[in-house]
Amino acid sequence: MPEPRDTRRRPARRPTINDVAAAAGVSRGTVSRVLNGGHDVSDSAQEAVERAMRKTGYVVNQHARSLVTQRSQSVAFILSEPQERLFEDPNFNVLLHSCTQALAKQDITLLLTLASSLEDRKRLGRYLTGGHVDGALLVSTHSGNPLIPELLARGLPVVACGKPLGFERQVAYVAADDRDGARQMVTYLRSTGRRRIATITGPLDTSGGVERLAGYREALADSAPELVAHGDYTRASGEAAMTQLLERAPDLDAVFVASDLMAAGALTALNRAGRRVPTDVAVGGFDDSQIATNTSPPLTTVRQPYPRIGAEMVRLLLSSIEGESPAAVIIPTELIARESA
Repeated sequence: MPEPRDTRRRPARRPTINDVAAAAGVSRGTVSRVLNGGHDVSDSAQEAVERAMRKTGYVVNQHARSLVTQRSQSVAFILSEPQERLFEDPNFNVLLHSCTQALAKQDITLLLTLASSLEDRKRLGRYLTGGHVDGALLVSTHSGNPLIPELLARGLPVVACGKPLGFERQVAYVAADDRDGARQMVTYLRSTGRRRIATITGPLDTSGGVERLAGYREALADSAPELVAHGDYTRASGEAAMTQLLERAPDLDAVFVASDLMAAGALTALNRAGRRVPTDVAVGGFDDSQIATNTSPPLTTVRQPYPRIGAEMVRLLLSSIEGESPAAVIIPTELIARESA
């Protein structure tokens, strides 16, 4: 009797670089050069190889590619804040999404890492400089952060979101024009007849906190100390700072808050104190996050374009990975008038 046939379905053979070369009508070396950056490859050959890759279903073996290029095809997104801030503040998610999209176009993976404590930063420093990533995007970096000098000493390309205080000449960065945005807001509040304008700052160990306070002071010229309270970009800190301001300066008629999230907290404090917004106290925020349209009333605020900031950060990082010197990009902000002021 004949032996029964094996009818089990065998897995399809994975397409190889030789299959791509045959389909494209080019040499194996040409395909290899396309996969490793397209150097010394004509446009017609590049297009032929890309068509052949789609036709054959070829997928790049990233491990093998890394052995050749000495690159991991990965970039770290480092948030120097506690984990809960990632979920509370919508700005981080918008920035993370825009960076992920920009890197995906280059077939690069983004790794989210949190570094809120000294131990986190030490552990992360060892990981980042161990060849696991090609570069790092630094977000919400505070002055005195030991991670920056460590990464620089190890030669890892880095780009910061916001000016990296103390490292402006050594680290590439992309920042909104925080100072001008604050000036715009305070000038606008004054144009509506407000005269006792307070502010709730961000952390003064961050460039955003420093620059927005500076813009507030420049626009007023004669700001009183009792009109300045400090927050840390959380809703709770905005509520607490607004309560302090009402106690110290009950005659204030406007407040510029250095983030929309803190402004939402300030609105809670004003409502509890029986102050009408904007009739009694006008409120201006900063960011134009989704929070700004969900408060009651909706926030007048300063827009910083996070999608563009993320794309520029990725562009600078890829340039730095290719060996270019650090550069800085300052992006203009825009006043968005709504019902709160």
